[in-house]
Amino acid sequence: MKHPTDPVTGSLPRQAERIGVRIDPDQALLLERFEQMLLRRAVPLGLVAEQDVQRIRTRHVLDCLRAVLAVRDGVEDAYDLGSGAGLPGLVLAIARPDLHIGLVEPRQRRVAFLELAVESLGVENVDVLPVRAEDLERRVDVCLARAFAPARRAWRIASRLLRPGGALVYFAGEQFELSDAPEGAISRQLRGSLLESTGPLVIMTQQ
Repeated sequence: MKHPTDPVTGSLPRQAERIGVRIDPDQALLLERFEQMLLRRAVPLGLVAEQDVQRIRTRHVLDCLRAVLAVRDGVEDAYDLGSGAGLPGLVLAIARPDLHIGLVEPRQRRVAFLELAVESLGVENVDVLPVRAEDLERRVDVCLARAFAPARRAWRIASRLLRPGGALVYFAGEQFELSDAPEGAISRQLRGSLLESTGPLVIMTQQ
């Protein structure tokens, strides 16, 4: 798929490698199919902004793949809080088939899209959870938050859902400073070779 305004060129595996993530051809194929679903279904439904049509790969797929760098080996499960169109949870699930991810999304239109995407792509290591994040009870190793809530609220919700030693991977805005991190969290930033102007991933753990 061609993206005229994307600042990188080449195959998806090569683009992913430029941000430090390795994916195999089968994973690349699934991610490309997901791109098409975002374009053909998520955009018309209003789940992805129309201005992102020409930058679906960089703005969404490659940006979400950065989460691979933040989730350590050996982690078993995660929640994608406010999953929306499956960003970043479904992208991460494709790149990390060893990781079981709950796509947490209470809004019915988004739930329907997620269920269709999971079934169409045949991704087996995810569950669509049609509930509010605040209503979850089972604990996990990692929570993901991208366009979910401000940092303090995201941490307040995630911190009670994390097992000891667990982490919140928070997709921060460009202006985020570690001084903005919530009280009660130890935070570090993860910056990679980013493809476009975007903020860091902030990994938050319990003090």
